[in-house]
Amino acid sequence: MSFQKEALKKCIVGMTFILCLIFPVSSFSGQPTEAVKDNLDKVLNVLRDPSLKAESAKKAKKDKMRDISEKMFDFTELSKRSLGKNWSKFNPDQQKEFVGLYKSLLEDAYADKIMLYADVKIVFSKEVALTEKTVEVQSTVLRKSGEIPIFYRVIMKDGVWKVYDVVIEGISLINNYRSQFKEILVNKPPESLLETLRKKVDKA
Repeated sequence: MSFQKEALKKCIVGMTFILCLIFPVSSFSGQPTEAVKDNLDKVLNVLRDPSLKAESAKKAKKDKMRDISEKMFDFTELSKRSLGKNWSKFNPDQQKEFVGLYKSLLEDAYADKIMLYADVKIVFSKEVALTEKTVEVQSTVLRKSGEIPIFYRVIMKDGVWKVYDVVIEGISLINNYRSQFKEILVNKPPESLLETLRKKVDKA
């Protein structure tokens, strides 16, 4: 199954990224949970900002969303884990470019969809320690059609909790992309993957 044709996986990852940035209602509070919730509250404020309702303000709204995602997510950690062992195949310049392209791919692909969601609530339930510096913040999205479990995996760096993975109904963002990247890198060099990402980002 090719990188370009994985429609189902893209849909799952798209929903994952969207649901990272929608309306939260917290019933549990801890430092990692508060870190996630604080950023989600900022998204809520942007979506409800009357000055950003007009179509002409669409770009400004997207820019604000991107600013929030940069503070909420650790894209370097996300990139390392998405590439897995293949991360070491990239030289420092390639690693830096990969992080930037991967970040743009996620943000640009779903920015429009994020703004279409409203009146969705998230209830935070508990935190589960994964390692000394990583925690899984468990939550549930409440929808009329049912409930969706979403787990935010966060890591402590420089005294700040940041999201490095999101798991929706058992599907991990990084595991999903890792399988796609691994398929490309089995017989091709890092430059080939970077070129694929450049083309996808340019089309966005």
